[in-house]
Amino acid sequence: MSMQSEPDASRRKFGLAHDDFPFDSRFVEVAGASLHYIDEGSGPVLLMQHGNPAWSFLFRHVISALKGQYRCIAIDLPGFGLSDPPPGYGYTPAEHARILAAALDALDLRHACLVAHDWGGPIGLRAMLDTGRIDRVVLGNTWAWPVNGDWHFEWFSRLMGGAAGRWSARRFAFFVNVVLPASMKRGWPMPVVMAAYRAPFAAPRDRAPLYVLPQHILASRDWLARLEADLIRWRGPAAFVWPENDIAFRRKELDRWRRMWPEARVTTIARCGHFLWEDAPEESTAALWQSLNDL
Repeated sequence: MSMQSEPDASRRKFGLAHDDFPFDSRFVEVAGASLHYIDEGSGPVLLMQHGNPAWSFLFRHVISALKGQYRCIAIDLPGFGLSDPPPGYGYTPAEHARILAAALDALDLRHACLVAHDWGGPIGLRAMLDTGRIDRVVLGNTWAWPVNGDWHFEWFSRLMGGAAGRWSARRFAFFVNVVLPASMKRGWPMPVVMAAYRAPFAAPRDRAPLYVLPQHILASRDWLARLEADLIRWRGPAAFVWPENDIAFRRKELDRWRRMWPEARVTTIARCGHFLWEDAPEESTAALWQSLNDL
């Protein structure tokens, strides 16, 4: 395991201005992967985990707002952002969770709070259970159970993880260029923002993560079932910051979380789509801040 700092790596590689991403890039080598992460501020640890097709850039507003009171860490999963996968990596959620768990151990994080949404939820929660280094959570819109039989998820997994999804990813990076901005409810992201999300997938050879994770909404049913069984027994402090207009995770999923963890605080964000930290950064960060104070 080795660690290094390359302050301008993200700006140099992706052409970002300092004001667009004013954080130093750090890297840790774990399990054959080179993981890029942001580590800003001091205080209680917030581990921020992105989903598909994002990277640590997603949490830039949260980090800027909270780094005065918290140590804010955001890790890019292998194949996302500036993180390089090990040879033969398959980009499955089980692999991501193992790599993330190794990173938590390498960084020696203790008593962290997981802040996550989308695939960052189940991946981060698995790493939490496997390491014991996370003891509270504030989750955005996410899930942690098999969805077989729910057509809402099945059609998406079969489409975006099947032949059409592979073709559209390799040809157009469809998930980034269409699904991500169309999921916003407060307007199409600015060009500089879209450029930052496109940058990690500029080359067609780098686009496999875009269709592997949708495929594993169904293909990882056993992995998700084990995760759900373990989470039912978990009783740490939990809260949710939930966008009201997500096309993926609906009130139905939030209600299932409430049945699992009935004591969890829930804050909803009006007129907000799937990528809440991007779509409504001020409201989402304020809700996160209040949730952290209440845990």
